[in-house]
Amino acid sequence: MMNPIPPRTPRTRLLQQQDRDHHLHPFTDFREYAARPGRIISNADGVYIEDIEGNRILDGMSGLWCCNLGYSQPEIVEAIHAQLLELPFYNNFFQCANEPSVALATRLAEITPPAFNHVFFTNSGSEANDTNLRIVRRYWDLKNQPDKRIILSRTNAYHGSTIAAASLGGFDYVHQQFEPLPYVKHIAQPYWYQDEGNLTPEEFGLQAARTLEQTIDELGENNIAAFIAEPIQGAGGVIVPPESYWPEIQRILTERNILFISDEVICGFGRTGNLFGCETYDTQPDLITFAKAVTNGFQPLGGVMVSDGIAEVLKSNGGEFGHGFTYSGHPVACAAALATLNILSRENIVAHVANDIGPYLQQRWRELADHPIVGETRGKGMLAALELVRDKHSKARLDENGKAGGICRTFSMESGLVMRAVGDAMVIAPPLIISHKEADLIIQRAGRALDMTAHHYGL
Repeated sequence: MMNPIPPRTPRTRLLQQQDRDHHLHPFTDFREYAARPGRIISNADGVYIEDIEGNRILDGMSGLWCCNLGYSQPEIVEAIHAQLLELPFYNNFFQCANEPSVALATRLAEITPPAFNHVFFTNSGSEANDTNLRIVRRYWDLKNQPDKRIILSRTNAYHGSTIAAASLGGFDYVHQQFEPLPYVKHIAQPYWYQDEGNLTPEEFGLQAARTLEQTIDELGENNIAAFIAEPIQGAGGVIVPPESYWPEIQRILTERNILFISDEVICGFGRTGNLFGCETYDTQPDLITFAKAVTNGFQPLGGVMVSDGIAEVLKSNGGEFGHGFTYSGHPVACAAALATLNILSRENIVAHVANDIGPYLQQRWRELADHPIVGETRGKGMLAALELVRDKHSKARLDENGKAGGICRTFSMESGLVMRAVGDAMVIAPPLIISHKEADLIIQRAGRALDMTAHHYGL
């Protein structure tokens, strides 16, 4: 473990001590954090964050995959403020609604693929994926196919942190800390760099997709309710599937009468160069999970877009749907989402990603493949990753247990760039509004972090 950097000011030391004394952070080694406290982030503007000691850092992760429009969006702030003054809260239970939730439901029906005209609001992607399980179960019961219970997901997938959503996820170390749902099963991920086995990307994509078909055969088609997947696995390391992968997955799901849940929490709202990742890969989901960027991260909001085929079954003879949250369709969160969608549309952000900044970022990111400790670069739109290696040919890693990623992440922060470490992969998902100059800074600062990491390992 690297030595902690001592804070400069008494105020920082006080906040860090209070933080360690009282705050249990998500996805954090508490003992390690006690020895090396984190940064106290105090300000943000544009595509930069600033800590309490004045260090200004380019946010290459859009907060947590969510601030797609950066931090300076007064239109969203004003929408939140105005709604707080008018109706700060009322629930959507008991035959009640509020105007922002109605307007947002209508707007989402207009911008999602044609088969989607209904939405169920939640507060996060985790709750949305819990909701998906409830909807899928109810749907098959109403279709008189009660044996369809199994949900298929993928290893190394991330679908949230509640018991249900974490069960859907494919992280072994997470599953070791609780009892996952027994009816969730996992298949192979399309991780060509790690698992290619001398296959071309196209061959590997077909092979990875067909593990779905093999699993269906093993478990029985009549027992499988749905398959859930991210178009591009985000928190799993920006795993960009080979082009052959999604067409084969779609063929299998269609032929086998299995519902498809497209988890768009990271890919949605422009990050892949289309409004949704399912459009990028031309898949036809039955349910779409969304959250994060729908409000630009300014308010917590998630939801499930429900296809007409499922919605009609639930509405026609489903009775009361026994599920919901106090803050489902919260008026302030919905107002933030409406303002966010207005900016996305007015500023042509999705086209900007598809035709300008996305291709430019990918071109510049690929240049990092020449670095001595980079085994592969990959990406799509405004998502990118690189693999840290000691030897490019053998793919030998720099360190055991993915420690090199954490070291590189620290050097990246010291270099003025937020990158995320996912094991031995370094990941970025910068705001969609970055300029070419800011993209150049990302490459420059990532390169500096790689140099420092190589030096740390004596290379």
